[in-house]
Amino acid sequence: MPLAAKASQDFVQIKEIRDGIVILKDGGLRAVLMASSINFALKSEDNQQAIISQFQNFLNSLDFSVQIVVQSRRFDIKPYITLLEERVKGQKNELLKLQTREYIGFVKKFTEGTNIMNKIFFIVVSYSGAIVQMSAGAGGISMKIKEGFGGKGSASTSAHEKGFEENRTQLEQRVSVVEQGLVRTGIRVAQLGTEEVVDVFYQLFNPGENEKTVQEK
Repeated sequence: MPLAAKASQDFVQIKEIRDGIVILKDGGLRAVLMASSINFALKSEDNQQAIISQFQNFLNSLDFSVQIVVQSRRFDIKPYITLLEERVKGQKNELLKLQTREYIGFVKKFTEGTNIMNKIFFIVVSYSGAIVQMSAGAGGISMKIKEGFGGKGSASTSAHEKGFEENRTQLEQRVSVVEQGLVRTGIRVAQLGTEEVVDVFYQLFNPGENEKTVQEK
């Protein structure tokens, strides 16, 4: 007897995304930051050592876990080609117009035979609040600490919202620590909003869609 197909949502531990914060099914919260890159090879030896030292200090300052994710996407050259073609139309110098057309042809030919990948760096900051549950048994009263909030034992919607806001405050404090630590190393950081987080997960679970779109163009 064949097994019934399960929806992809059954394998994803995300309950919802609110105000740019990922809420997991167990109540944990995740914030996603996008980080810039550094051309480390072009730095002087002293600057390289300074960057390594600052990054080491950043890691040592953390008392919580973070996740560094590198996502590779095929670079869409179409917008750049469109921009160049618009400049050709407005160019009055015939020599520059000819050179721009030749450059467009070179870029198209180069990108057709080479997969140009764009690497994007993300920092995932997590937080799961602790809930103390009391239960009475034959041996007396026992206490159990449960991670997360707002599970089946939620007293009410208002209590759930209060737990979310409290945990969100703690998460934002962790985000601030990460941002300050990375800025000291010369890395620019920006927290993603709801639509941006949704796009990240869509690209993650549908890697072929982006390439299909590029090919159709």
